[in-house]
Amino acid sequence: MSGPVDLELKKAFSELQVKMIDTQQKVKLADLQIDQLTRVQKHAKLTHGEISQLPDSTRLYEGVGRMFIHQSKGEINNQLKGKQKTADEKIKELEQKKVYLERSVKEAEDNIREMLMSRRTQ
Repeated sequence: MSGPVDLELKKAFSELQVKMIDTQQKVKLADLQIDQLTRVQKHAKLTHGEISQLPDSTRLYEGVGRMFIHQSKGEINNQLKGKQKTADEKIKELEQKKVYLERSVKEAEDNIREMLMSRRTQ
């Protein structure tokens, strides 16, 4: 009787190990993306702060590839606010994804613990 049980537990443990490694990689990737988006958000905020101090008559240019395009102060401010908003939304999505991944690993661990407890009582 212990043969099939041991095989079942080995299979469950190997699946959990694969799931844990995969989830850890996904969480690390999400952390890196959050860090990058935070830098983008901070850069946009600092740039917006500097531009807001300039007089409205100041000529501003946006870098596009290897050239610069003349933009109004309002257009540049709108673009910077859009970058901040987009980065904030993506950060929230990634944090929710991290919570989901961590919860799924915890549930898998709990299932294996329950399986072990039920095997011990038998």
